[in-house]
Amino acid sequence: MRAPFETDLDASSPNRNLAPITACLDDDGALIVGGCRLSDLAERYGTPLYVLDEATLRAACRAYRDGFARHYTGEALVLYASKANSSLALSAVVASEGLGLDAVSAGEMLTGLDGGVDPARMVLHGNNKSREELALALARGVTVIVDNWHDIELLTALAAARPAASVPLMVRLTPGIECHTHEYIRTGHLDSKFGFDPDELEPVLRHLAGQPWASVSGIHAHIGSQIFEIEPHRDLAGVLAEALRLARSLGHVATDLNVGGGLGIRYTAADDPPSIDRWTEVVGRSVEEACRSRDLALPRLLCEPGRSLVATAGVTLYSLGSRKRIPGLRTYLSVDGGMSDNPRPITYQSAYTALLADRPTAAAQETVTLAGKHCESGDVLLHELALPEQGSGDVIVVLSTGAYNASMASNYNRIPRPAAVLVHDGQADLIQRRERPEDLLRYDTLPTRLTAVP
Repeated sequence: MRAPFETDLDASSPNRNLAPITACLDDDGALIVGGCRLSDLAERYGTPLYVLDEATLRAACRAYRDGFARHYTGEALVLYASKANSSLALSAVVASEGLGLDAVSAGEMLTGLDGGVDPARMVLHGNNKSREELALALARGVTVIVDNWHDIELLTALAAARPAASVPLMVRLTPGIECHTHEYIRTGHLDSKFGFDPDELEPVLRHLAGQPWASVSGIHAHIGSQIFEIEPHRDLAGVLAEALRLARSLGHVATDLNVGGGLGIRYTAADDPPSIDRWTEVVGRSVEEACRSRDLALPRLLCEPGRSLVATAGVTLYSLGSRKRIPGLRTYLSVDGGMSDNPRPITYQSAYTALLADRPTAAAQETVTLAGKHCESGDVLLHELALPEQGSGDVIVVLSTGAYNASMASNYNRIPRPAAVLVHDGQADLIQRRERPEDLLRYDTLPTRLTAVP
């Protein structure tokens, strides 16, 4: 093996890397991840292909876990925000690292539970939880994050059928803290569909104090996603400590304080997120200071990282196809995937880094627009991408795609979703099978009256 293709890979804080921590070049100069040559994986499993590096995922889990052990004197629990990427294999990895899981649907709950996550270390989120989702949470002992009065009404009705059982709850607060991130992923400011407004918190807590089924274990808030700023987390600690004091004054046990997630990652060379250690230091110390200044016993500190746990562990492989050169304007280079396997560019105008699998360090010879294959003019994965000479069939690697790619994938244009593999020490394990076109017909039904149409 040669030296890593990126010399500043940091195993202690994967979110600050562009590539998985195992990324390196083989003797032919081709890109290796998890001991596997990426172009070989493309040939074996086909493209598009999601590749997840187990070592990078575990390193991120340990960075959070060990960071709080250093910087917070109370108990801490890291919950993987599984909306970032939900699968049995991912659930099994995070559970084996001692993490819990946050889910926002019955599907995510079942995936986590079947993957080995302890239900006592799982929470259910959502601004419009169904009766069925809440019933599953109650039956399995998953803590419910109460988001609104509708949650409380449904839980009251469900609890009536279980008079001897209490329901573990946390109350979600909208803290009114702004972050400089995309408006669609800012959830802490007051104009948000999530959580109770500050002036609703006391009436909610008083109401729950009078419900014999309700066991309020703590307070939750989340201020956004892909955040590079530190100061908002200091502000959040004070808001949550006040809410915790109120809950305890009203008779709730309230042993937990959940600060959500939101730490950003490096998608391009220009990105400079804080390290996981720095984030845990600021959060841990801020919560301690906020609680001690209010003479509060330290709560169990919970957080919910998703993107910063799994994004850098993932890369997506595509095969290059057609080319369209518009003289004096641009060259479109198309791949065999696009917005159905990565909707973030068209949804959030997200930027990525990409390179050729077998010549990642070769000198650039042209600048192209990397386009997807879908019937949408906006289906573009990368703009102004500098690439060396390449041809149809070459494999291109898009970095930092472990979060919100597989989980947001669709079947737009009736295109099957990609396979996913987990790589570790030279071994590749299939963790999600590739859909086939005929799979997309599985849930279609054809009315009898239409079958006779010639």
